[in-house]
Amino acid sequence: MPRWLSEAEQQTWQSYILMRQRLDAVLAAGLGEHGLSMADYELLVPLSAAPGGCLRAKELAARVCWDKSRLSKQLTRMAARGLVDRVPAEDDGRGIVVSLTEAGRAVLREAAPEHVELVRDVFVDRMTDAESAAIRSLAGKVVAASEARSDSAG
Repeated sequence: MPRWLSEAEQQTWQSYILMRQRLDAVLAAGLGEHGLSMADYELLVPLSAAPGGCLRAKELAARVCWDKSRLSKQLTRMAARGLVDRVPAEDDGRGIVVSLTEAGRAVLREAAPEHVELVRDVFVDRMTDAESAAIRSLAGKVVAASEARSDSAG
């Protein structure tokens, strides 16, 4: 039998969902002003941080917790807009290497400062140092529990 959420737990869970939805909406709107979606940004950031702006598709999918199908469809859209390139991996022929194009790097450079200011305005600057530490701690616990569940399922 499930352990149902108490009233306080239900309020906490619903508060988290509402916060995530509202935060995603405001961040998406900000990125939209630069012609980017949240999905675009989620992929451009790890590519920009990778050596040479390149990652194997499998590694990129793992970093953003996406399945192969979702990644492939999003990369197709991004490649059509000139933000990324996909080429077969030289070392095995089966893998794909995704690289950030100059156009992708340019739009990221343009959007990132405003995005960071928005994150700061609606999230970071709204909490004390203690609240920030609590969120980092909680996030670590949730990520670890989620990864353990994923590892045991697959």
